Amino acid sequence: MALLESAVVVYLRELYYPNGFVFPLSPMKSVVILTELAREFATIVMLWTIAYVAGRNFSTRFAWFIIGFGIWDIFYYVFLYVFIQWPSSLFEWDILFLIPIPWYGPVIAPCLISASMIIFGWVILDLDRKFNRIHWKVSTITLLLLGCILGLSSFMEEFIKTINFASNINFSRNILDHSQSFVPNEYSYLLFCLAMLFLIFGIIIFYRNNLSKLSN
Repeated sequence: MALLESAVVVYLRELYYPNGFVFPLSPMKSVVILTELAREFATIVMLWTIAYVAGRNFSTRFAWFIIGFGIWDIFYYVFLYVFIQWPSSLFEWDILFLIPIPWYGPVIAPCLISASMIIFGWVILDLDRKFNRIHWKVSTITLLLLGCILGLSSFMEEFIKTINFASNINFSRNILDHSQSFVPNEYSYLLFCLAMLFLIFGIIIFYRNNLSKLSN
C-alpha cells in the first residue's frame, strides 16, 4: 500500500511539478482533487478492513489499524526516496493529508507519530496475548486524545490562521483557493513536542495500568 501510494505521488509530481515539488501547490482540476480525497478515504477503509480481519475484538482491531497506518506512512516516504530521492531531509515540508482540510508539516513529524502508533499497537497486542483482554481508563484515553488533538493542531494551525473565513465564497472553495496560494513557513514544534509527550505518557500509563490490573 505504501508503494502504491508513493507511485501515485510520483505520477502527480511528474505532471504538476516537473522541476521539483515546491509550495504553493499547483492548481488542479476539481476531478483530480476529488479523486485524491477519495483515494485518501479509500486508504483508510483498506487499512481498517485489514485490521478488522486480523483482530478478534475492537482493541486488537484498533491495534492492527494503527500498526498498519504507521507502517504505511513511514514506508510511503521510504519508497518516495527510493523512486525520486525525496525528501532530501526529514525536515523538508510536505502536505500530509487533505481531510478535512490540508495538513502541512516537516516529514519527521508524521514519521515520529507513526512510530508511536506502531509501538502503541504492539503494546495492545502484547497485553491482549498475555491477558486475553484490554482495560481502557478514561484518564488514559484523555491523554491519548489530547496528544492526537495537539498533533493535528500542529499540522493545521498555520493554514487555519492564514485562511480568510470572512470571504463570501463557500467554505470548500475557500479552502481550495487558499491551499493553492498557501506557502507553509512556520511549524509549531512546541505543539508537536507536547503532542508527543502526551502520546508517550499515555502509552506508558496504559501499559502500566493494564499490567497491574490484569495481572492481579
